[in-house]
Amino acid sequence: MYNTDLPTRSELPSSAALLRSTVIAALVAALLLVVAVLPAEYGIDPTGVGRVLGLTQMGEIKMSLAREAGARPSVPAASAAPATLAPAATVPPPAATKPPAAAKAEAPRQDVLTVKLKPGQAAEVKLAMRKGASANYEWTVAGGAVNFDTHGDPVNAPKNFYHSYGKGLNKAQDSGTLLAAFDGTHGWMWRNRGGGEVTVTLKTSGDYQSIDRVL
Repeated sequence: MYNTDLPTRSELPSSAALLRSTVIAALVAALLLVVAVLPAEYGIDPTGVGRVLGLTQMGEIKMSLAREAGARPSVPAASAAPATLAPAATVPPPAATKPPAAAKAEAPRQDVLTVKLKPGQAAEVKLAMRKGASANYEWTVAGGAVNFDTHGDPVNAPKNFYHSYGKGLNKAQDSGTLLAAFDGTHGWMWRNRGGGEVTVTLKTSGDYQSIDRVL
């Protein structure tokens, strides 16, 4: 088998040639470093050639990005994966509303009731009221006078229960405020003890649910 012949000593480069080649290579490398590498990688351009070739701008961008990266706090490994954020719900602007009107005070109930009584006849009128409610009243008698008993009856009143607010004999009128002592009915009974027919007119106003003649 034939192998290539080894070069003779005369064919090998001399030490001076090797040194010259090394110096030339170092100079070329230094020139490339100054002209190309420093501008392109670090934005350093001593000769100005890198800016003409556009390499300096590239290096400045790289250095700016590196500084920004160094300014960011390090992210722990556990939270390295970016969190997935749900899209923010779009909240419609509140519809324009008119300011609520001032609440009107509820007017008290008012009633007028007339009862005719023959001699010896009685009548009873009651207001349905809750405990603590009040009603103003005024009654007058035309044609004579009556005996009266103002009283109240609670809901599901026990047998023989009686609660009086006042009573009188031979009266032609009365007025005042009836304050309910309990839930139930509250009102008046009139009896004509005279010899002729009389007319009782009752005016009421206040906090009650109904007014009824029960007798």
